[in-house]
Amino acid sequence: MSIWAEWLKPSAGLPTVQWSLLLALAAAVGHLVQRYTGLPKVVGYALVGTFAGFAGFSGAAWPLQGIGLFLLELGVAVVLFEAGGRIPLRWFRHNPMVLVQSLTESAITYFLVFWTLEWMGVREAVASPLAIISIAASPAVLARVVMDTRASGPVTERAQVLATLSTLYALTLGSAKAGLMNRAHEMSDTVYPVLVVLGLSIVVGAVLALALRSALRFMSPTSENTSILLLALIAAGTALAAHFGGSAPLAALLGGMLLKQLNPRPWSWPRQMGTASSLLTMLMFVLVSVVSAQADWSLPVATIVVALVAARAVAKIAGVAVANVGSGASLTQALWVGCALAPMSSVALLIVSQFVASSLTQGPGIARIALPAILLMEILGAVIATIALHRAGESSKPWEPQPLAPALNGEARDSR
Repeated sequence: MSIWAEWLKPSAGLPTVQWSLLLALAAAVGHLVQRYTGLPKVVGYALVGTFAGFAGFSGAAWPLQGIGLFLLELGVAVVLFEAGGRIPLRWFRHNPMVLVQSLTESAITYFLVFWTLEWMGVREAVASPLAIISIAASPAVLARVVMDTRASGPVTERAQVLATLSTLYALTLGSAKAGLMNRAHEMSDTVYPVLVVLGLSIVVGAVLALALRSALRFMSPTSENTSILLLALIAAGTALAAHFGGSAPLAALLGGMLLKQLNPRPWSWPRQMGTASSLLTMLMFVLVSVVSAQADWSLPVATIVVALVAARAVAKIAGVAVANVGSGASLTQALWVGCALAPMSSVALLIVSQFVASSLTQGPGIARIALPAILLMEILGAVIATIALHRAGESSKPWEPQPLAPALNGEARDSR
């Protein structure tokens, strides 16, 4: 990169060229990974970002700030808005055990991870934020896995709802916890910050939902202009929510849920929105893996990371299974739902970024453990979720990786 900088001076700056080439490589590798292994494209995106991070790629400095942080927040907000738009609140009225299952799974995850980390000798001031981060599954990774496997059914639907709700809890608790890190507080002191973050995010989300609902009265959901309006409003909400003391991703999630209630008719995202969303999602996955790969890797940290990941996996599966009675799913389905909640990615990284920005003393200790865990579960979690959806029998696309040699021979014949 230093050699390039001597003679290559593009109008948009050298980092723009670096990121453009990195995203192009990620797109190609993602396609090849899906074609020749049957795994989702997100695995290829994350692998490219991981290699770039280990190689010293300088386009994403940690802690995130400025345009890099905004793009990550925007990508998460777009994904969460779409995820929130899939959740009908009426479903919880007819089947309240799904909500109970979500709360149980998140609570067990928090306490089991917290106790495991304390048993490993991690200080409470670091263990508690890490337990909050562990609550969040990744709706973004799960959505990509569902898309690439073409999965549909009760396990897929339940996993997406639980992943979205766990994200809601983690964002709310994480934002409130970040605001209290620089002063002594009791457990009861977190109630007011939680209400503030949730309340402000609801206000921003409600404004976003009402604006879109008004637009849909005279604009077609499949219009290109509707896509541009949606992206612009989400971007504006992302920029303003945190400024007023709320959470931009949480506001987008709540906005999607409120829009679903105000406009219950199903409306598909047009193709233009899908392309923009895919680009943001790819950028988000690559950025997460680039940043996470720059963590301070060492054997003591690796031991703690493995313990955290194992405790989180057990808690997710056990939590879903414990509260499965009366939820309308079998025990086998609950097992696969718990496995599908394995991925961690951009939401967890955003929460870590909040902790690092809030405390110069505790933040680095949290990131030292959280970043390797996020990188591991972005890749391994996507693989586990793919296996879970296939074993649940809900993937309409058979797992048939193409052999490399025949494909190359076919391409050679085509060239002749």
